[in-house]
Amino acid sequence: MTPDDVLAEFRAAGALLEGHFILSSGRRSPVFLQKMFVFMDPERTARLCAALAEKVRAQFGRIDYVVSPAVGGIVPGYETARQLGAKAIFVERENGEFTLRRGFEIPSGARVLVVEDIVTTGLSTRECLAAIAGHPGETVGAAVLVDRSGGKVDVGVPLVSLLSWYVPDYAADALPPELEALPAVKPGSRGIQGAKP
Repeated sequence: MTPDDVLAEFRAAGALLEGHFILSSGRRSPVFLQKMFVFMDPERTARLCAALAEKVRAQFGRIDYVVSPAVGGIVPGYETARQLGAKAIFVERENGEFTLRRGFEIPSGARVLVVEDIVTTGLSTRECLAAIAGHPGETVGAAVLVDRSGGKVDVGVPLVSLLSWYVPDYAADALPPELEALPAVKPGSRGIQGAKP
């Protein structure tokens, strides 16, 4: 799947939005990818995650466990794990910090991959990696459908993306005039489940 194919999937799903958006990182952007419009279509999600799984296999080889951050990473994490023949688990916030709950464990010797939907600053991915750092298993890397940084983000492990696409983002106090003139909308999910602001 080419980068243009990935963008075409988002466009066809009505998930490529333009305006003034507050990203989960707190930064502002004129473009927002509403991935849940993509994930509501199981066939589209399977196509994208199958392509991501193919890149993951080429980069990392066998994967035993996929770990994703709740909420946004659960669907692509599950489907990518299914495509890889791996187990899918997720971290969720407890007292503002990501942790494995629900009895999820990572066994010794397991090859682990963190799977996210979209990264901009990589904060959720780094938090997910920190949450599993003390567990057995070997975290071999991370994978995302879309890297909005255009390949600039550093999550602390090798990162594979289906689409590396630079989308400008700005600090709230450094907006260009055309963005400042638009009302800000916060469509992301980091503010739920007791997340840190």
